[in-house]
Amino acid sequence: MTIAWYGHLKFQHLKFFQKTGLAGLILASWLIAFFEYCLMVPANKIGYQENGGPFTLLQLKVIQEVITLVVFTVFTLLLFKNEQLKWNHFVGFGFLVLAVYFIRK
Repeated sequence: MTIAWYGHLKFQHLKFFQKTGLAGLILASWLIAFFEYCLMVPANKIGYQENGGPFTLLQLKVIQEVITLVVFTVFTLLLFKNEQLKWNHFVGFGFLVLAVYFIRK
C-alpha cells in the first residue's frame, strides 16, 4: 500500500500524470492497491490460525504493521532523498520489533 498511497508524490512529476491530473494519479494508485490486496488477502487467509496457519488475528496485524513500516522506510529513503532517519526512528522501530515479540508470546 505504500506505493499506492505515497507513490503519487513522485508520479506527479512524470509527464503522463501531469496530463491526466489528479484522476490519473487516483487511478494509478487504485490499480497498484488492487495488486497489493491480491497478495495480502491470500497471505492473511493462509496465515490465520483458524485456517490452519500459525498466527492469531492480532499477531497478523502487528506483523503487517512492521512489514509496512519497513517497506515504507526503504521506499522513502530510495525515492525521497530529502528524508533522513534519526535516532528516534530507530528507537521506534525497535519498539515495534519488541511488539511483535511480545504479541507472539
